[in-house]
Amino acid sequence: MSAFASINDAALGVYIFWSSVLVLKMLLMSPLTSLYRIRNMAFASPEDTVMISKKLVPKYDDQDVERVRRAHRNDLENILPFFVIGFLYLLTNPAPWLAINLYRVVAASRILHTIVYAVVPIPQPARFLAFVGAMFPTAYMALQTILYFML
Repeated sequence: MSAFASINDAALGVYIFWSSVLVLKMLLMSPLTSLYRIRNMAFASPEDTVMISKKLVPKYDDQDVERVRRAHRNDLENILPFFVIGFLYLLTNPAPWLAINLYRVVAASRILHTIVYAVVPIPQPARFLAFVGAMFPTAYMALQTILYFML
């Protein structure tokens, strides 16, 4: 029997659902950046500033815009590895309840990370806790996958 045939349908469905939610969340980061750029008149490209006023100069250091951009970059650094390892973890035939809850925790933590970092900034340790709330389950899945397929 192939490894793909042993994938639990419920765990796969939850993985697909939460991965899709995280893709949508990441896609919404660009419009959020644009919203802050417009609100704060902090355009990075000269051609964008000319649309508003010829006197407006590019602004590269707006605190709100940079906060959203950092949150977006953090998503790219953490959600993309989750997509890969979350699927590979399914090939280890994990207990469905564990896989399902790991996926939920990762997704909830990444959404919370964006909220406390870019939308409604909350002092530390909120961002740190949201970050590790996704990092630890992802690292656990990676370790379990490595151990399962170790030669």
